[in-house]
Amino acid sequence: MSEFLRLLKGGNKSSLTAAIVNTIIAIIKTGAFFFTGNVAMFAEMMHSIGDAANQFFVYTGSALSKKAPTPRFPNGFGRLINLVCLGAVLIVGILSYETIKEGWHQIQHPTTSTGVAISLTVLGLGILLESAVFYKAGKEILHENGIKGSFLGPITTSFAYINRAKPATKLVFMEDLVATSGGILAFTAILISHFTGFLQAEGIASIIIGLMMFYVVGKVFLDNARGALGETDEQMLVHIAHIVSENIHVKDIKELEVIKEGEFLHVNLVVEVDPTLSFAEVDDIHDVLKELILNQQSVTDVTISFDEDDGVKKWKHHKDKKTTLKTHD
Repeated sequence: MSEFLRLLKGGNKSSLTAAIVNTIIAIIKTGAFFFTGNVAMFAEMMHSIGDAANQFFVYTGSALSKKAPTPRFPNGFGRLINLVCLGAVLIVGILSYETIKEGWHQIQHPTTSTGVAISLTVLGLGILLESAVFYKAGKEILHENGIKGSFLGPITTSFAYINRAKPATKLVFMEDLVATSGGILAFTAILISHFTGFLQAEGIASIIIGLMMFYVVGKVFLDNARGALGETDEQMLVHIAHIVSENIHVKDIKELEVIKEGEFLHVNLVVEVDPTLSFAEVDDIHDVLKELILNQQSVTDVTISFDEDDGVKKWKHHKDKKTTLKTHD
């Protein structure tokens, strides 16, 4: 139990914040829906319940993924966060279906809801809280990539780096982007329904919110399915190949793999060196390269092997392409 609590302290903070905020919002929206019967509010209630459950799962998964390797699991638990995210999106998928179904029912059989002021107040509060979580997740994305953005950076610049964010942070960012957009949509639909009598507007908004939730489900599922299988980090592979090639003792790179393990990267490197070098000299080269690679962003494990130089240059992967990535502090 003590190890579990210790691991929880290292969980993704954006996920924890989002889980707590969305739980509060879900409770408020649930009360508002039962009081008003508003279909757009139902969609937002389901969305917030799904987000809260998702993010609690993801927070726990991100914490447990940091558990040290064991004899039974020598490669560690890095991919656990991908498996948790795959499970979490199933919840959102079910809630998405229910949201769309309820919206379609409202279009087919429109009903008048009550308590418009309550609905708008609750949705307004939800938009403020969810946009705050979205902003925080954007800041986390910039921080993870070593980017110092402007005040608006978390909601502008962060989109350029979202694919290099940690799985948990990316999930929070996407879910709260959709949550904020959905809240604004529901708010607008209630206004239209109340002032124009076009009651189907709430049903249309519910369907659109459900479809946006399905988009998040599909995107997160595909991203984490690749992570669970073990995906190559192409950008980091090019970067590591470049910095390794700069070592004067490295004649060629025979093999290089950079595999994502959840939030972490595992590197397997085989380099060719001068066969006349002594064992002590090769050992020194090993230590230099290992320290260099371990100082790169998210790299936690490095395996380096050596082979004699055959005089034939084989490594041509993304030749002459350079990248600049953050190193560990």
